Amino acid sequence: MKTKHLLPIVCLATTSAWGQAATTLTGQIKDAAGRPVIGATVIEKGTNNGTATDANGRFTLRARTATPQLIVSSLGYTTQEVAGSSDLTVMLAESSTSLDAVQVVGSRSQNRSVTDSPSPVDIIDIRSVTAKTGQLDVNQLLQFVAPSFNSNRQTGSDGADHVDPASLRGLGPDQTLVLVNGKRQHQSSLVNLFGSRGRGNTGTDLNVIPAAAIERIEILRDGAAAQYGSDAIAGVINIVLKTSVNELTASANYGAYTAKYRRDDQDFDGGNFNANVNYGVGLGEKGSFINATLDFNQRQHTQRANVPSPNGLARREYGDPKVSNASLYLNSKFALSDKAHVYVFGGLNKRKGDAYAWTRFADDDRNVPAIYPNGFDPIITSDIVDASAVAGVRTKLGEWELDVSNNFGSNRFEYGLRNTLNASLGAGSPTAFNAGGFQLQQDVVSLGLTRNYKTVLQGLNVAAGVEGRREWYRLFAGEEKSYRNYNPTSTGGSQGFPGFQPSDAIKAQRDNLGAYVDAELSLTRQWLLAGAVRFENYSDFGSTVNYKASTRYNVTEFLTLRGTFSTGFRAPSLAQVNFNSTFTNFINGDPVEVLLARNNSAVTQKLGIPKLKQETSTSANVGFTSRLGSALSLTVDGYYIKVNDRVVLTSAFSARDDNNMLDPIIGADLEALGVGRAQFFANATDTRSLGLDVVLNHAATVGTGRLSSTLAANFNDLRIEQVRTSGVLAGREDDFFGPREQAFVKASAPPSKINLTFDYQVGRWGTLLRFVRFDKVKLLDYDNAPMDYAARITTDLTVSYALTPHLQLAVGSSNLFNLYPTLFDPQRTETGGAWDPVQMGANGRYLFAKLQFRVSK
Repeated sequence: MKTKHLLPIVCLATTSAWGQAATTLTGQIKDAAGRPVIGATVIEKGTNNGTATDANGRFTLRARTATPQLIVSSLGYTTQEVAGSSDLTVMLAESSTSLDAVQVVGSRSQNRSVTDSPSPVDIIDIRSVTAKTGQLDVNQLLQFVAPSFNSNRQTGSDGADHVDPASLRGLGPDQTLVLVNGKRQHQSSLVNLFGSRGRGNTGTDLNVIPAAAIERIEILRDGAAAQYGSDAIAGVINIVLKTSVNELTASANYGAYTAKYRRDDQDFDGGNFNANVNYGVGLGEKGSFINATLDFNQRQHTQRANVPSPNGLARREYGDPKVSNASLYLNSKFALSDKAHVYVFGGLNKRKGDAYAWTRFADDDRNVPAIYPNGFDPIITSDIVDASAVAGVRTKLGEWELDVSNNFGSNRFEYGLRNTLNASLGAGSPTAFNAGGFQLQQDVVSLGLTRNYKTVLQGLNVAAGVEGRREWYRLFAGEEKSYRNYNPTSTGGSQGFPGFQPSDAIKAQRDNLGAYVDAELSLTRQWLLAGAVRFENYSDFGSTVNYKASTRYNVTEFLTLRGTFSTGFRAPSLAQVNFNSTFTNFINGDPVEVLLARNNSAVTQKLGIPKLKQETSTSANVGFTSRLGSALSLTVDGYYIKVNDRVVLTSAFSARDDNNMLDPIIGADLEALGVGRAQFFANATDTRSLGLDVVLNHAATVGTGRLSSTLAANFNDLRIEQVRTSGVLAGREDDFFGPREQAFVKASAPPSKINLTFDYQVGRWGTLLRFVRFDKVKLLDYDNAPMDYAARITTDLTVSYALTPHLQLAVGSSNLFNLYPTLFDPQRTETGGAWDPVQMGANGRYLFAKLQFRVSK
C-alpha cells in the first residue's frame, strides 16, 4: 500500500471507531439545596466537546470518547469530575469553604456568584468564544462579544497603530480598570495622540495577554473606584488565567482579508497567523499547579489606500500595521498547608510593529529627490516589551482570610523610523533612525482581609485592606539625527515621526496609598445590602474619599431587582502629566509642526493652564434580571455616569490665524520654538453619560442538537456639558476644546451596538451565526464640516467539525458581506485614508481556519 493513502484510511478508521463508541449523555446540575444551576459548564475531559446547562439545569452532550469523564463547573461552586452517563444528576457544592473559591469581580464575598451580584457582570468563557470566532486578540474578541466594550484598530495614528485603545460604556480607555486574577494590571506607557478613539488617553494594553492563557473574562459594568481604586469610573475588566492541569491544548489559526481598494491584483492581504500551546502540571494532592502558555501571532499589512480624492491620493500606503507578537504567561499555586498557599503569575510580551506614516510625494519640500526620486512612505516601527509578575500568599488567620501580595509591571515602548530621511541633512541623510520612547513601571503592595459571618442575619461578609503603589515614568530622547535641524532653511528631524529631543526627556515618579472597607449583608434570603468606602492619597495631587452603596432584591424566583450608587475618581496618568513632544500633523493634507507641551512647561504656565488634578465621577445603575419561562433569561440595566474635570487633549492653538496674523497671546512663543501649533493636557470638560444594557438569552433543543441564542445591546448617550478655560485663554472655549475634539470624545463608542448570536451544536458539527449592528458615528473634519458614518450590520459565520475526539476544525468568515464604513475624501479624515477608524474597522471580509487540539491524562 502506498504511504500517501495511509493517512486518510487511518483517519477514517479513527472516525468510524469514534462513531461506534459515541453515546448521548444527559443530566441535570443542581446546587446543595436541589435548585437547578443555570449556565453551568459541562466539558468532556480531554476534548473540545462541551455544553452548558439550560434554564432547568439540564444538559445533553454527545460523547466523543468510549468512557467519557465530565468536568462540571460554575461560578461560585466547586468543580467536579464525574463519569458520564444518561440521566445523570450532579450536586455542586458552594466553593465558599475553600481558599480556592471563585470570586466574581465586583464583590469580595467568596460565595457571591454572577447571578446574585448587585452590579451587572458579564462572564465571557474564552474557550467557547475562541473555538468559534475568527478574532485572535483579546481586544477584538471583546469588541464583537460584549456590546458595552469598543475597540478599533487604528492606522495613521503613530503609537496607537501598535497598541489598540479600548473603552467601556463609551468613556475613555483610561477610565476602565483592568485586573488580572483580581490584581491591578499596569497601563501602557503610550499616550494616544491621534485616531478616533482614546485621544489624549493612556490605557491598558489587553493584547499583551494571549487568549490561550485566559480561562474567562469578567466585565463589571459599574463604577467601582470605591472598591478597586483609580480608573474604575466606567467599570472593571478582570482577566482570569487558566488553572487546568494535566491537559494539553494547542491551536493553529490563519486568516486573511479579501483585498479591496488596492492598486495591484492581490486577492488577499492582512494575513494573520497564530499558534499557541497551553499545559498545566499538577503538583501533589493539595491543588498545587503550574499552568503555562506560549503564544505567537504575526499580522501582515493591509492596504486600503486606493480611494481617490478630488485632490489626488492623500496617501499611497494606508492600512493596518504589520505586527509580530510573542508571549509567555504563567499561572501557579503552591500549597503550604491545608490553610495556606503561595501564588505566582505573570508574563512577558514582546511586540514589534511596522506602521505606515503619511506619504511624502516627490515634489514635497520635505523630500530629498536624490534619495527618493518618486517620494517616499515613512514606516514607523515599534519595539514594545511588556512584563508583569505577581507573587502572594493566602492563608487563614482564625476566621479571617488574609491575602498579601506584591505586583510589579513594566511597559516600554521604543520608536524607530525606516524608509525615511532628515531633509535638513540633504542627500547625506540616513534613511533609518532611533526616535526614542517611553517607559511606565508600577509596583503594588497590597494586604487584604475577608471574613464571612454566617450567623449574622442571613450572612455578612466583611473585607478591608490597604494598598501601596509606586509608579515611574520615563521619556527618553532619540538619536540626534532623528530630531535635529541642521539647515534652518529646511525641515529637520526624521520624517513620519520626529525623534524625542533631550528637552522632552524626563524621569518622574509618584506614590499612592489606599485603604478600603466593604461589607455585604444579606438581610433576608431575598434582600442584599452592600457598601464600600475607600481613601486614597497621591503624592502629586492629594487625597480623595469615595464610596459605593448597592442592593439586590429577589422579588420572586424569576425576578431580581438591583441598583448601585457610587462616587469615583481617576488620577491623571504620569504620562499625561509629563509627556512633551514636537511632532508633525497633517491638517487638510498639509504638514504642520505641533508642540504638545507638558503640564508644567513654560508655555502652559504662561497661558495659565492649572496643574492637572483627578477626575471625579458620580454614577448610578438600576436594573433587573429575570427568567421568563424555562429557557429564557433577561437582564436590563440603565446607567448614569457624570465625570467632572475630565482630562482631555485640547485643540491645537495656532501661532497664526487664517489671515496670517500672529496670535497676540501665544504666537510669538510658538514661532520661537519653531512650531505652528500647540496642544496641552487639561481638566477641560465635564461629561454626562446615559445608557442602557440589555442581555436576552434563550436555550432550546432543535432536532437532536442544542441552539443557544443571545441578544445583547448597549445604548449610550454621552454629552459634553461644559468646557472650562483658564488663565489668558478664558473665553476661548472653541479654541481650547472645540467641536472637532468634542466629536472625537463622543465617538469613543457608537450610540448603540447590538449583538445577535445563534450557536447551534449537533453531534460533531457546530455553527455560529452572529450579527452586530454598529450605530452611526458623527465626526467633524478640519473645517468642522460634519462627517456622518452610517450604521452598519456585520455578519459572522463559523462552521466547526470535530475530526477526532481531540481535534476540531473551524472555518468561517468575519464581516461576511464585505462591508466598509462610509467613504470620505481622504483629505478630510484624521488618518489620510477614506475613513477614520470607527465601528467595525476598515479591512472588509476576513476568512479564517483554525485547528484546535485538546488531550488530558
